Amino acid sequence: MTVEPLGELLKLTIISGLTIAGILTILRWKKGLTTKVSYLRFFVQAISEVAIFWVISFSLWLGLVLAVLLLMTVFVGRFFCGWICPFGFYMDLVTLLRRSLKKRYVNFPERLNVNLHRLRYVILFALLILPVLSVGPAVTQLWLLAIFLLGPFNPPRILLAPMVPVITPWKTLYGLNVNFPYVDQINYYSSPDSVLVTVLLFAALTMAGSFVVRRFWCRFCPTGSSIGVVNRIKGLKWIPFLHLSKDEGKCTRCGICKRVCPLQVTEVYERKGGRIETSMCMLCLRCVEMCPSEDALKVKMASKTVFKSRNWLGPSQSE
Repeated sequence: MTVEPLGELLKLTIISGLTIAGILTILRWKKGLTTKVSYLRFFVQAISEVAIFWVISFSLWLGLVLAVLLLMTVFVGRFFCGWICPFGFYMDLVTLLRRSLKKRYVNFPERLNVNLHRLRYVILFALLILPVLSVGPAVTQLWLLAIFLLGPFNPPRILLAPMVPVITPWKTLYGLNVNFPYVDQINYYSSPDSVLVTVLLFAALTMAGSFVVRRFWCRFCPTGSSIGVVNRIKGLKWIPFLHLSKDEGKCTRCGICKRVCPLQVTEVYERKGGRIETSMCMLCLRCVEMCPSEDALKVKMASKTVFKSRNWLGPSQSE
Protein backbone atom coordinates (compact mmCIF):
# COMPACT_ATOMS: atom_id res chain seq x y z
CA MET A 1 0.00 0.00 0.00
CA THR A 2 1.43 3.37 -1.02
CA VAL A 3 1.78 6.39 1.22
CA GLU A 4 -1.09 8.29 -0.42
CA PRO A 5 -3.84 5.67 0.27
CA LEU A 6 -2.52 5.34 3.81
CA GLY A 7 -2.84 9.09 4.27
CA GLU A 8 -6.42 9.09 2.97
CA LEU A 9 -7.29 6.14 5.21
CA LEU A 10 -5.86 8.05 8.17
CA LYS A 11 -8.01 11.08 7.30
CA LEU A 12 -11.12 8.90 7.12
CA THR A 13 -10.25 7.28 10.45
CA ILE A 14 -9.78 10.69 12.10
CA ILE A 15 -13.11 11.99 10.72
CA SER A 16 -14.93 8.85 11.89
CA GLY A 17 -13.30 9.01 15.33
CA LEU A 18 -14.16 12.67 15.79
CA THR A 19 -17.73 12.00 14.74
CA ILE A 20 -18.25 9.19 17.23
CA ALA A 21 -16.51 11.09 20.04
CA GLY A 22 -18.51 14.25 19.33
CA ILE A 23 -21.84 12.41 19.28
CA LEU A 24 -21.10 10.66 22.58
CA THR A 25 -19.97 13.93 24.17
CA ILE A 26 -23.12 15.79 23.14
CA LEU A 27 -25.42 12.98 24.29
CA ARG A 28 -23.72 12.93 27.68
CA TRP A 29 -23.27 16.71 28.12
CA LYS A 30 -26.51 18.16 26.80
CA LYS A 31 -29.29 17.59 29.33
CA GLY A 32 -32.05 19.71 27.76
CA LEU A 33 -34.58 17.42 26.10
CA THR A 34 -35.69 20.15 23.66
CA THR A 35 -32.19 20.98 22.38
CA LYS A 36 -30.14 17.77 22.56
CA VAL A 37 -31.08 16.58 19.05
CA SER A 38 -30.59 20.07 17.61
CA TYR A 39 -27.04 20.23 18.99
CA LEU A 40 -26.37 16.74 17.72
CA ARG A 41 -27.69 17.57 14.26
CA PHE A 42 -25.52 20.70 13.93
CA PHE A 43 -22.49 18.65 14.90
CA VAL A 44 -23.28 15.95 12.34
CA GLN A 45 -23.84 18.63 9.69
CA ALA A 46 -20.43 20.20 10.43
CA ILE A 47 -18.67 16.82 10.27
CA SER A 48 -20.55 16.01 7.05
CA GLU A 49 -19.25 19.26 5.55
CA VAL A 50 -15.68 18.09 6.18
CA ALA A 51 -16.43 14.55 4.96
CA ILE A 52 -18.05 15.79 1.73
CA PHE A 53 -15.06 18.07 1.14
CA TRP A 54 -12.88 14.98 1.43
CA VAL A 55 -15.10 12.87 -0.87
CA ILE A 56 -15.39 15.53 -3.57
CA SER A 57 -11.59 15.86 -3.67
CA PHE A 58 -11.58 12.48 -5.45
CA SER A 59 -12.40 12.14 -9.12
CA LEU A 60 -15.61 10.21 -8.56
CA TRP A 61 -18.25 9.57 -11.16
CA LEU A 62 -21.14 11.83 -10.22
CA GLY A 63 -23.66 9.18 -11.19
CA LEU A 64 -22.17 6.85 -8.58
CA VAL A 65 -22.50 9.47 -5.83
CA LEU A 66 -26.09 10.18 -6.86
CA ALA A 67 -26.86 6.45 -6.88
CA VAL A 68 -25.56 6.17 -3.30
CA LEU A 69 -27.84 9.00 -2.20
CA LEU A 70 -30.84 7.39 -3.88
CA LEU A 71 -30.00 4.06 -2.25
CA MET A 72 -29.93 5.83 1.12
CA THR A 73 -33.62 6.61 0.55
CA VAL A 74 -34.51 2.96 1.09
CA PHE A 75 -32.96 2.97 4.54
CA VAL A 76 -33.16 6.53 5.91
CA GLY A 77 -35.51 8.54 3.66
CA ARG A 78 -34.60 12.21 3.32
CA PHE A 79 -32.16 12.00 6.23
CA PHE A 80 -29.55 13.45 3.85
CA CYS A 81 -31.55 16.69 3.54
CA GLY A 82 -31.94 17.18 7.28
CA TRP A 83 -28.58 16.01 8.59
CA ILE A 84 -25.94 15.97 5.83
CA CYS A 85 -26.64 18.41 2.98
CA PRO A 86 -24.17 21.36 3.13
CA PHE A 87 -26.70 23.77 1.61
CA GLY A 88 -29.17 22.82 4.34
CA PHE A 89 -26.43 23.42 6.91
CA TYR A 90 -25.90 26.98 5.64
CA MET A 91 -29.62 27.67 5.88
CA ASP A 92 -29.70 26.29 9.42
CA LEU A 93 -26.85 28.64 10.36
CA VAL A 94 -29.00 31.50 9.07
CA THR A 95 -31.77 30.16 11.33
CA LEU A 96 -29.43 30.44 14.32
CA LEU A 97 -28.68 34.05 13.38
CA ARG A 98 -32.35 34.90 13.12
CA ARG A 99 -33.07 33.16 16.42
CA SER A 100 -30.31 35.17 18.13
CA LEU A 101 -32.02 38.33 16.86
CA LYS A 102 -35.34 37.02 18.24
CA LYS A 103 -37.07 37.39 14.89
CA ARG A 104 -40.04 35.18 14.02
CA TYR A 105 -40.07 33.33 10.74
CA VAL A 106 -42.65 33.87 8.03
CA ASN A 107 -44.69 30.77 7.15
CA PHE A 108 -46.06 30.13 3.69
CA PRO A 109 -49.80 29.53 3.36
CA GLU A 110 -50.36 25.78 3.57
CA ARG A 111 -51.55 25.38 -0.02
CA LEU A 112 -48.60 27.38 -1.38
CA ASN A 113 -46.18 25.32 0.70
CA VAL A 114 -47.59 22.03 -0.62
CA ASN A 115 -47.49 23.30 -4.20
CA LEU A 116 -43.87 24.39 -3.80
CA HIS A 117 -42.99 20.89 -2.65
CA ARG A 118 -44.79 19.48 -5.69
CA LEU A 119 -42.78 21.86 -7.86
CA ARG A 120 -39.70 19.79 -6.93
CA TYR A 121 -40.98 17.00 -9.17
CA VAL A 122 -41.67 19.36 -12.07
CA ILE A 123 -38.10 20.68 -11.83
CA LEU A 124 -36.73 17.14 -11.57
CA PHE A 125 -38.72 16.03 -14.64
CA ALA A 126 -37.45 19.05 -16.59
CA LEU A 127 -33.86 18.24 -15.66
CA LEU A 128 -34.28 14.66 -16.83
CA ILE A 129 -36.13 15.40 -20.08
CA LEU A 130 -34.16 18.41 -21.35
CA PRO A 131 -31.08 16.40 -22.33
CA VAL A 132 -33.27 14.07 -24.42
CA LEU A 133 -35.07 16.97 -26.12
CA SER A 134 -31.76 18.67 -26.89
CA VAL A 135 -30.73 15.97 -29.39
CA GLY A 136 -32.30 14.91 -32.66
CA PRO A 137 -34.36 11.73 -33.19
CA ALA A 138 -31.71 10.14 -35.46
CA VAL A 139 -29.07 9.65 -32.76
CA THR A 140 -28.42 6.28 -31.18
CA GLN A 141 -29.53 5.33 -27.67
CA LEU A 142 -25.90 5.21 -26.58
CA TRP A 143 -25.42 8.80 -27.69
CA LEU A 144 -28.56 9.79 -25.78
CA LEU A 145 -27.07 8.27 -22.65
CA ALA A 146 -23.85 10.20 -23.18
CA ILE A 147 -25.80 13.44 -23.60
CA PHE A 148 -27.75 12.69 -20.44
CA LEU A 149 -24.67 12.06 -18.32
CA LEU A 150 -22.19 14.55 -19.75
CA GLY A 151 -24.14 17.63 -20.69
CA PRO A 152 -24.81 20.26 -21.47
CA PHE A 153 -27.55 19.89 -18.85
CA ASN A 154 -25.79 17.13 -16.89
CA PRO A 155 -28.59 16.13 -14.44
CA PRO A 156 -26.28 14.26 -12.01
CA ARG A 157 -24.11 17.35 -11.54
CA ILE A 158 -27.15 19.63 -11.04
CA LEU A 159 -28.80 17.24 -8.58
CA LEU A 160 -25.58 17.04 -6.56
CA ALA A 161 -25.02 20.81 -6.62
CA PRO A 162 -26.29 21.31 -3.01
CA MET A 163 -23.38 19.13 -1.85
CA VAL A 164 -20.75 21.70 -2.87
CA PRO A 165 -18.99 22.75 0.35
CA VAL A 166 -18.19 26.44 0.69
CA ILE A 167 -14.74 25.51 2.00
CA THR A 168 -13.71 23.99 -1.34
CA PRO A 169 -11.58 26.58 -3.21
CA TRP A 170 -11.57 25.05 -6.70
CA LYS A 171 -13.66 27.60 -8.62
CA THR A 172 -12.07 30.95 -9.35
CA LEU A 173 -14.02 33.88 -10.77
CA TYR A 174 -12.05 37.01 -11.59
CA GLY A 175 -9.38 36.01 -9.07
CA LEU A 176 -11.96 35.39 -6.30
CA ASN A 177 -12.66 32.00 -4.79
CA VAL A 178 -16.45 31.80 -5.05
CA ASN A 179 -17.82 28.50 -3.74
CA PHE A 180 -21.49 27.94 -3.13
CA PRO A 181 -24.09 25.36 -4.20
CA TYR A 182 -24.99 25.68 -7.91
CA VAL A 183 -22.04 28.00 -8.64
CA ASP A 184 -20.67 25.52 -11.20
CA GLN A 185 -23.98 25.48 -13.05
CA ILE A 186 -24.35 29.27 -12.95
CA ASN A 187 -20.79 29.63 -14.20
CA TYR A 188 -21.52 27.21 -17.07
CA TYR A 189 -24.72 28.82 -18.30
CA SER A 190 -23.95 32.51 -17.65
CA SER A 191 -21.95 34.78 -19.91
CA PRO A 192 -18.42 35.68 -18.69
CA ASP A 193 -19.51 39.28 -18.13
CA SER A 194 -22.44 38.41 -15.87
CA VAL A 195 -21.34 35.26 -14.05
CA LEU A 196 -19.94 36.93 -10.94
CA VAL A 197 -23.01 39.13 -10.50
CA THR A 198 -25.29 36.13 -11.07
CA VAL A 199 -23.42 34.01 -8.50
CA LEU A 200 -23.45 36.72 -5.83
CA LEU A 201 -27.11 37.51 -6.55
CA PHE A 202 -28.09 33.83 -6.25
CA ALA A 203 -26.21 33.44 -2.97
CA ALA A 204 -27.69 36.66 -1.59
CA LEU A 205 -31.27 35.78 -2.60
CA THR A 206 -31.15 32.22 -1.24
CA MET A 207 -29.64 33.30 2.08
CA ALA A 208 -32.03 36.26 2.35
CA GLY A 209 -34.92 33.93 1.57
CA SER A 210 -33.69 31.57 4.30
CA PHE A 211 -33.58 34.48 6.73
CA VAL A 212 -37.29 35.08 6.13
CA VAL A 213 -38.55 31.50 5.53
CA ARG A 214 -36.97 28.50 7.22
CA ARG A 215 -35.17 26.17 4.82
CA PHE A 216 -36.33 28.30 1.90
CA TRP A 217 -34.54 26.39 -0.87
CA CYS A 218 -35.63 22.99 0.48
CA ARG A 219 -39.24 23.76 -0.43
CA PHE A 220 -38.55 23.18 -4.12
CA CYS A 221 -35.04 21.70 -4.26
CA PRO A 222 -34.84 19.16 -7.13
CA THR A 223 -32.34 17.09 -5.13
CA GLY A 224 -34.96 16.76 -2.41
CA SER A 225 -37.33 15.32 -4.97
CA SER A 226 -34.73 12.90 -6.28
CA ILE A 227 -34.35 11.54 -2.76
CA GLY A 228 -38.04 11.63 -1.85
CA VAL A 229 -39.60 10.42 -5.10
CA VAL A 230 -39.18 6.72 -4.20
CA ASN A 231 -41.36 7.20 -1.15
CA ARG A 232 -44.30 8.40 -3.26
CA ILE A 233 -44.69 5.15 -5.23
CA LYS A 234 -47.83 3.43 -3.99
CA GLY A 235 -46.36 -0.05 -3.65
CA LEU A 236 -43.33 1.24 -1.77
CA LYS A 237 -44.98 3.01 1.15
CA TRP A 238 -42.94 0.84 3.52
CA ILE A 239 -39.86 2.77 2.37
CA PRO A 240 -37.90 4.13 4.15
CA PHE A 241 -36.98 1.93 7.09
CA LEU A 242 -36.25 5.07 9.15
CA HIS A 243 -39.54 6.89 9.70
CA LEU A 244 -41.76 8.76 12.15
CA SER A 245 -44.59 7.04 13.99
CA LYS A 246 -47.42 8.55 16.05
CA ASP A 247 -49.47 7.23 18.95
CA GLU A 248 -52.79 9.02 18.62
CA GLY A 249 -53.88 7.98 22.11
CA LYS A 250 -50.97 9.87 23.69
CA CYS A 251 -51.21 12.94 21.45
CA THR A 252 -52.75 16.01 23.16
CA ARG A 253 -53.27 17.92 19.87
CA CYS A 254 -51.15 20.81 21.18
CA GLY A 255 -49.90 21.58 17.65
CA ILE A 256 -46.25 22.05 18.66
CA CYS A 257 -45.09 19.53 16.04
CA LYS A 258 -46.68 21.64 13.31
CA ARG A 259 -45.30 24.94 14.59
CA VAL A 260 -41.67 23.86 14.98
CA CYS A 261 -41.30 22.01 11.65
CA PRO A 262 -38.81 23.88 9.41
CA LEU A 263 -40.67 22.75 6.26
CA GLN A 264 -44.19 23.26 7.67
CA VAL A 265 -45.03 19.57 7.36
CA THR A 266 -48.58 19.11 8.69
CA GLU A 267 -48.94 15.33 8.36
CA VAL A 268 -47.43 14.68 11.80
CA TYR A 269 -50.22 16.73 13.39
CA GLU A 270 -53.04 15.66 11.06
CA ARG A 271 -52.49 11.89 10.94
CA LYS A 272 -54.56 9.91 13.42
CA GLY A 273 -51.73 7.57 14.27
CA GLY A 274 -49.29 5.01 12.98
CA ARG A 275 -46.61 5.56 10.36
CA ILE A 276 -46.18 9.12 9.07
CA GLU A 277 -45.91 8.88 5.27
CA THR A 278 -44.75 12.06 3.58
CA SER A 279 -41.83 12.82 1.29
CA MET A 280 -41.84 16.42 2.55
CA CYS A 281 -40.32 15.41 5.91
CA MET A 282 -36.51 15.65 6.04
CA LEU A 283 -36.27 13.81 9.39
CA CYS A 284 -34.69 16.70 11.29
CA LEU A 285 -36.60 15.28 14.33
CA ARG A 286 -37.44 18.71 15.69
CA CYS A 287 -41.07 17.65 16.12
CA VAL A 288 -40.08 14.61 18.21
CA GLU A 289 -37.64 16.67 20.23
CA MET A 290 -40.22 19.35 21.04
CA CYS A 291 -43.26 17.12 21.57
CA PRO A 292 -44.19 17.34 25.29
CA SER A 293 -46.25 14.12 25.28
CA GLU A 294 -44.42 11.01 26.47
CA ASP A 295 -44.06 8.44 23.64
CA ALA A 296 -46.53 10.27 21.39
CA LEU A 297 -43.97 10.56 18.57
CA LYS A 298 -41.29 7.99 17.81
CA VAL A 299 -38.48 7.60 15.32
CA LYS A 300 -38.28 4.01 14.16
CA MET A 301 -35.80 1.99 12.13
CA ALA A 302 -38.11 -0.64 10.69
CA SER A 303 -40.03 -1.72 13.83
CA LYS A 304 -37.39 -0.72 16.40
CA THR A 305 -37.72 2.61 18.24
CA VAL A 306 -34.48 4.63 18.20
CA PHE A 307 -35.80 7.92 19.64
CA LYS A 308 -39.09 9.08 21.14
CA SER A 309 -40.74 12.17 22.56
CA ARG A 310 -40.35 12.93 26.26
CA ASN A 311 -42.44 14.89 28.74
CA TRP A 312 -40.08 17.84 29.16
CA LEU A 313 -42.83 20.03 30.71
CA GLY A 314 -43.04 17.97 33.88
CA PRO A 315 -46.09 16.20 35.35
CA SER A 316 -47.77 19.30 36.73
CA GLN A 317 -47.71 21.20 33.42
CA SER A 318 -48.54 18.37 31.04
CA GLU A 319 -51.76 17.23 32.68
